Amino acid sequence: MGMKLYVGNLSYDVNNQSLEELFSQFGAVRSAQVIQDRETGRSKGFGFVEMQDDNAARSAIQALHEKQHNGRPLTVNEARPREERPRGGGGGDRGGYGRR
Repeated sequence: MGMKLYVGNLSYDVNNQSLEELFSQFGAVRSAQVIQDRETGRSKGFGFVEMQDDNAARSAIQALHEKQHNGRPLTVNEARPREERPRGGGGGDRGGYGRR
């Protein structure tokens, strides 16, 4: 099936290719993506790796979680889907200009 992993606390010089190389020692990597700031193009310090199979992903988690990489302890765990956050809405009375 394949498992998607969250990789956090990456140093800012890690790119997609080096992230893929780091995880490929545990098995086939389907994709590796370092998340970047849309405006600056700079790494946000985290990314996602999708492994070909679950056993390879579990091996990578076990081997790399809290291990030093470029001087920083990595956070590696199974990526969870984003929770639905309620959009805006009521917000109550916050006062404002010209209100009496």
